[in-house]
Amino acid sequence: MPDIQQIFLFAAASAVLAITPGPDILYVVTRGMTQGRKAALSAAAGFSLGNIAHTTFAVLGLSAIVMSSVAIFTVIKLLGAAYLIYIGWKTFTAKGAALNGSDTKVLSPKSIFIQSITANMLNPKVALFFIAFLPQFVRAENGSAAAQMAVFGLIFILCTFAVFSFCGLLAGFIGDYLKRHESAGTLMNRIAGVILMTLGLSLALYKKA
Repeated sequence: MPDIQQIFLFAAASAVLAITPGPDILYVVTRGMTQGRKAALSAAAGFSLGNIAHTTFAVLGLSAIVMSSVAIFTVIKLLGAAYLIYIGWKTFTAKGAALNGSDTKVLSPKSIFIQSITANMLNPKVALFFIAFLPQFVRAENGSAAAQMAVFGLIFILCTFAVFSFCGLLAGFIGDYLKRHESAGTLMNRIAGVILMTLGLSLALYKKA
């Protein structure tokens, strides 16, 4: 079992990493602005719970096996990239009128949750992160390495959900303000869509060191 000092240190590092700009937090913020706080929380829950699988795979050593296979890594990477580009395009082409309470179709919390957890699990960078990051905090004197990694994984999941939820709720309040400006929603969707598609292309071109 990790000691208290390690737990606090890991939690602080996890919070900093969670708030670092990336496709996950960008998606949460976008949903918060366009569809409100409930949508943002659904996205935050999806991305956070997706890390349960990554934690489990890291503990069992499966992530290392998968990442060592060029073919499997490439397939997962391209699937994740394609999914990010798809979400980005859907966001880019979405009409900002959704901000103004029109009948424009919006995603249900369930759909947002599924999109989020899928995007998280298809991102090989997350698996690589768990392989590289969690073991750095494991100490031989603290017992089972697998148990320690499981604890750290749980802490990371909780920190991610807390940070994403805070950012999503804040974005929801900003979205309430944007509802008064008809063109703001469309512009925001265009910007978010371009960023998501760019991140998707970046993932497609990503190569392991």
